[in-house]
Amino acid sequence: MSEIKVVPLGAGQDVGRSCILVSFGGKNIMLDCGMHMGYNDERRFPDFSYITRIGTLTEHLDCVIISHFHLDHCGALPYMSEMVGYDGPIYMTHPTKAICPILLEDYRKITVEKKGETNFFTSQMIKDCMKKVVVVNLHQTVQVDDELEIKVYYAGHVLGAGIYHMKVGSQSVVYTGDYNMTPDRHLGAAWIDKCRPDLLITESTYATTIRDSKRCRERDFLKKVHECVEKGGKVLIPVFALGRAQELCILLETFWDRMNLKAPIYFSTGLTEKANHYYKLFITWTNQKIRKTFVQRNMFDFRHIKPFDRAYIDNPGPMVVFATPGMLHGGLSLQLFKKWAPNDKNMVIMPGYCVAGTVGHKILNGQRKIELESRQVIDVKLAVEYMSFSAHADAKGIMQFIRQCEPRNVMLVHGEAKKMEFLKQKITQEFGVQCSYPANGETVPIRTKSNMAADISVNLLKRNAGLAGLNSSLSNDPKKVCTMHGALLMRDSSMRLIESSQAMKECNAVEHMIRFTSTVSLPPVSMDVLYKTLKQRFSGHTVQHTSDGSLLVDSVLIKTANESDEGTDVLVSWPYQDEDLGSSLFSMLQSRFTKTETP
Repeated sequence: MSEIKVVPLGAGQDVGRSCILVSFGGKNIMLDCGMHMGYNDERRFPDFSYITRIGTLTEHLDCVIISHFHLDHCGALPYMSEMVGYDGPIYMTHPTKAICPILLEDYRKITVEKKGETNFFTSQMIKDCMKKVVVVNLHQTVQVDDELEIKVYYAGHVLGAGIYHMKVGSQSVVYTGDYNMTPDRHLGAAWIDKCRPDLLITESTYATTIRDSKRCRERDFLKKVHECVEKGGKVLIPVFALGRAQELCILLETFWDRMNLKAPIYFSTGLTEKANHYYKLFITWTNQKIRKTFVQRNMFDFRHIKPFDRAYIDNPGPMVVFATPGMLHGGLSLQLFKKWAPNDKNMVIMPGYCVAGTVGHKILNGQRKIELESRQVIDVKLAVEYMSFSAHADAKGIMQFIRQCEPRNVMLVHGEAKKMEFLKQKITQEFGVQCSYPANGETVPIRTKSNMAADISVNLLKRNAGLAGLNSSLSNDPKKVCTMHGALLMRDSSMRLIESSQAMKECNAVEHMIRFTSTVSLPPVSMDVLYKTLKQRFSGHTVQHTSDGSLLVDSVLIKTANESDEGTDVLVSWPYQDEDLGSSLFSMLQSRFTKTETP
């Protein structure tokens, strides 16, 4: 039995700071390298001293894989590679490589230039880190080294998000990162082959949620926004620069067009503008509808939605603003929230999950007085709405994904412990597989069966197929396990199952014949009767009457050992190569003649 070892350094019974170490087949892989939005101290990054306390990480890791560009999956990457030290390959898709450094630089600016922190990565470190990136294309199999290969599948969720299938020999692991099983207005649904991995590591953000109809949610969202601006209120929609921002922009753009509304809609200048540029650049990663209409009209060229200028904050009258970041933990979204929160005409719509510790999480839990780091207290009088436009799979989607790839074991990460426990029971009950949800720093060993691949000679296959009618263990059912008799020849790292005679030739070995002989006691019966019976029963084989009175069915010899008035003792002898034929013939003689035949 082989073993796969998994240790979450982040996202174990928690959402944020995704970083999972996987060891199998002698390889060590780091899956994602994120930061935690709920912390501003050393806890925001994974504890890399778990891997090694001395020297760099390069000699301890074979590769790093980044599933997508959200900071809770890539935010610690420059810290890990440039400050802790890692010079090996970092794998990600083209869109992830393009967008990742933009978000990292924005994160650095907020942390260093606005909050004044010193022990942090620099702009140059981000550039140096990105030089280590190896780009992978959808459905492309990449050889990391002679033994480890990875393949990426479409995850939906955000532009460029990938689901990674890693393989060493016969062992394999699938890591989902974040994914969405429901197509939306700008991205398709996640998809994977029925690859049957030894272990599936899946996110479980919405482990207990089954979402209502997307159409109802959209209608409710548009109604609330419309009602607020009609009353002269301001609507704040905190979003991350990519993903929900584009989804909701497309929704509002279409609605404003249809209703001929005049209230201005803005999005954060800079980041979201660049984001829309990358959506145009990587149009092939979007859904079918956007790709089809791209030539006539690019859905990301918004007519009603304009870049936001900070001078607009105090503008009178209604407006809708998409502001980053998405959990109200800093940046423009928090600045607008502080300004607009005391007015009950205004509204904030939280369109997705908020990590514990963020302002977003606090207001969703009903807090009406929020104390910030600067000791400033905000009176929350504006309306707070939560509408899940999250691009994560819900409980139904996770079950659907498991059904699709048929893993032998499942591990839940990127979720809350109580919700994971509930989903674990559902998975075990429905699929009958082992399911775990380790905490950060907890090592989970997963036992796997090692299958060894071998080429089989055509002659051996034909020979076994010829016996298929004689032995119940060989069946026409392609999924049924069949026993193959032959010689296993191992050369270098390859194995072949071939006929023993061929193996003898290739190895220049002397062949020794082993024969099995059994005696069956029959009622008095002549060899002529036996000959006719065998000729009829084994018509596909050569049946001969020899000069000494014996019978031959291919290589199986049938000979009279002792005759008397009471019966005949018959010897049945066959070489080990014809075990199936010999056993079948012997069983037939026993059942047919001892019970029914008479001389």
